[in-house]
Amino acid sequence: PTQLTHHKIIGRAGWGKSVETIRLVEEARARGVDVTIDQYPYTASSTSLGAALVPQWALEGGRKALLERLAAEDARRRIKTEIVRRIEAERGGGDPKNIVMASCGFDKSLAGKSLAEITALRGRTVTLDNAAETALEIVRQGGCQAVFHAISEDDVERILRYPFTMVASDGGIPVFGREVPHPRSYGTFARVLARYVRERKTITLEDAVRKMSGLPAARVRLYDRGLLRPGMKADIVGFDAARIQDKADFGNPHQYAEGVAAVLVNGRPALLDGKMTAERPGRVLKGPGAR
Repeated sequence: PTQLTHHKIIGRAGWGKSVETIRLVEEARARGVDVTIDQYPYTASSTSLGAALVPQWALEGGRKALLERLAAEDARRRIKTEIVRRIEAERGGGDPKNIVMASCGFDKSLAGKSLAEITALRGRTVTLDNAAETALEIVRQGGCQAVFHAISEDDVERILRYPFTMVASDGGIPVFGREVPHPRSYGTFARVLARYVRERKTITLEDAVRKMSGLPAARVRLYDRGLLRPGMKADIVGFDAARIQDKADFGNPHQYAEGVAAVLVNGRPALLDGKMTAERPGRVLKGPGAR
C-alpha cells in the first residue's frame, strides 16, 4: 500500500496542481496500485525552519556539518540563495510575513513572531534577501519550529473532496498554553465538520465521518474499529452537527473545539458533557507489522 500523507500543494506557483496530483492517484488506482491520501484542513503547514528553507544537501551530515557549511563563504551563499527562492516560491508564499515562529528553544520570545517581524527587530529592512539572512541566523542559533502560510483554499477543498482522502491532523500534543503551535493540534476534526461540512458544504456530513473513522481504520487494518456495528470496538464521538466548531486559530491555537458532548473509547466514557472523566480506557493499538 502507498499513502500520500499530509498531501498539499505548497507555494503559489503550484496552486491548482492538486488537479494533476489527484489525476495521477486515480491513474495509479486504475492500474491496481493501492494508494490513498490523508490531509489536514488548513492553508498553512508546519515544520522546522531549517527543514523547510535550508536545502537538503546542506543538512546532510547533521548540525555540525551544516554549521561548517555556513562558515564557508561559497556554501553559505548557495544556501542563502536557495532560502530566498523558497521564501519567494515555496513555504514563504512570497512574503516573509507568511512564516511565523511556533517555538524557539534558544529564544522563547520569538514564538508568534513572523520572519518579517524578526528581520525588522534585528535592524534590517524587510526584503527577501534580508529575511533569508535572518533565517540563517536563526538556524545557526539553534532553529525554530514554524508555521508556513502558503497553501490555497481551493487545493485544500479539492483534495478533501477526493473519495480516497482521509482527515488527519499531523499535529503533536503541545503543553496547553505554551508557545504558538499549529492549530491543527486542537481543531482539525471539528474544523472539517464546521467549515467544510456545515458552512462551505464541500463534503457531506456522512462523507466527513467516513474520512475520519471507517476509511482510516480500514487503511491501517484496524478492522474491529471505525464503524458502528455489533461486535466492533465502541470508539464513538457524540457531537452536535449544528454546534461543533473549532476555536483554535493561528494567533491563539490553545483552544479546545466546542460541540462535542461525549467520547467513548473502548466503550468507556473518556468525555461526558464536554468534560474529561477519570476513565483511562485507551491503549496502544499495534498494526500487522508490529513485532
